[in-house]
Amino acid sequence: MSDQNRSNPSSYTYEQAGVSIEAGNALVKAIGPLVKATMRPGTDSEIGGFGGFFDPKAAGYKDPLLVAGNDGVGTKLKLAIDTDRHDTVGIDLVAMCVNDLIVQGAEPLFFLDYFATGKLENGVAERVIAGIAHGCKTAGCALIGGETAEMPGMYASGDYDLAGFCVGAVERGEQITGERVAPGHILLGLTSSGVHSNGYSLVRRLAADKNWKLDRPALFDRDRLLIDALIEPTRIYVKSLLPVVRDGLIDALAHITGGGLLENIPRVLPEGAHAEVDAGCWEQPALMAFLQAQGNIEPAEMARTFNCGVGMVLAVDPANAEVVRTRLEEAGETVLPVGRIVDGPKGCTVRGAAGTWSSREDWSATHNA
Repeated sequence: MSDQNRSNPSSYTYEQAGVSIEAGNALVKAIGPLVKATMRPGTDSEIGGFGGFFDPKAAGYKDPLLVAGNDGVGTKLKLAIDTDRHDTVGIDLVAMCVNDLIVQGAEPLFFLDYFATGKLENGVAERVIAGIAHGCKTAGCALIGGETAEMPGMYASGDYDLAGFCVGAVERGEQITGERVAPGHILLGLTSSGVHSNGYSLVRRLAADKNWKLDRPALFDRDRLLIDALIEPTRIYVKSLLPVVRDGLIDALAHITGGGLLENIPRVLPEGAHAEVDAGCWEQPALMAFLQAQGNIEPAEMARTFNCGVGMVLAVDPANAEVVRTRLEEAGETVLPVGRIVDGPKGCTVRGAAGTWSSREDWSATHNA
């Protein structure tokens, strides 16, 4: 057969394979102003390069230790996708990372995000990244870069995944290690803004099994839709905690994430220090009571799954407790008595009297690290 009779082979393009270079470029252009709004001393880079620079000296540090962390939002993302609530999961992403840095005494300096989807469409990426930028401004860190990946065949239509990476700094010698914590220390809690970003596989299972009407007013709060209560973004504690941390008034900080109160508090304790948490010290939030009732969840299971209304736990010397409470309340936090440190194996016991967290009898749960 002559060459002339052969049909011309198809000319493949990246677009035909499902990847739009134009959509990616348009996204970078759209988020440019959002990114610029997060700039702070130490940053001078434009997005679009191969990396972002940060100058710790320009941020005021003399001999800093760098602290890095990364995280995601878990299956809260699936709830956001299923209900078209994309505007605040970016705040969750930042919160999960920056709250993990402040517990070590570090100020979050810069943040990078990773957004991956099958197809960039409907402005979802812009909405998510706008939330990330908002979270960065709240935390005082700069969004200096990220990666948006369009990967056909990897994700079901409409699905996306999200990860965040944050670097912070603390002056050498000022990091919080928990080593000063000893029996007699008082535990204070900062209230959470809801479920935060852990336990959503259980939340979504309950929603499906109990046939929740997410777009109807919540049974526990007729002024809010149930979905709005469930999707409420994770509280960012950085700006309220940082001045108190820098003044050396907090000896340990625990961010209450996966594992709940029971498993997160021991992570910041030294050997010989055991946390005793009295669940009767604060009122169980209505949302937590709703989840517990809907799932017939045992109090001990609540303590190891959800934050139970407490997003951050502080261990403080009794001599500093009142000034810490006052300063944090002036900064806009609600401060709760949570418990104390006693002599014992490194770990945590959460207990409640009959009636606490709907229990018919006294109960306790212990986790030794």
